[in-house]
Amino acid sequence: MSEFGIPILKDKYPVTMDMWPLQTKEFNRVYEFYENLKQGRFTTTKCKSCGHVAYPPRVICPECYGEELEYIDLPKRGKVVTFSEEVKGVPLGFESPLIHAIVDLGPESPVRSFLTRIVNCPAGKLKEGDEVELVVFEVPPHPMEVGKGGTVMCERVFFAFQPVRE
Repeated sequence: MSEFGIPILKDKYPVTMDMWPLQTKEFNRVYEFYENLKQGRFTTTKCKSCGHVAYPPRVICPECYGEELEYIDLPKRGKVVTFSEEVKGVPLGFESPLIHAIVDLGPESPVRSFLTRIVNCPAGKLKEGDEVELVVFEVPPHPMEVGKGGTVMCERVFFAFQPVRE
């Protein structure tokens, strides 16, 4: 069988089912967010014109439509406000339990709360008020360039939060 376009990747799921964002400058205008994640920084954008802080990161300010934004750091710890836990019927590509939570980053944070995934937590163990922390993990690489020299892969990361272990 001949190959057309992107070759089939040797991974758990084919590239057509890729659920992670492309993270390079060539494919994503908020690529700096992912570069910051690779350094262990949790960031978002702040408008230089009006000072509005938006999460998730934006390329245009939703308040004044300005295009001059800078990346600012957010806290890497927060508390669970509420959560949902899926044990059965978890979508393809995820493992049980699939936990999503509203995490409060505290009154000092420019972004007070947001929805995120919780990992490294057994089913039934998470409680409202639990402290959680940022965890950055690798996701399958993505082909960035296919040519005579072979396929150039783009390493990628994503984030979630996990319970703080004291």
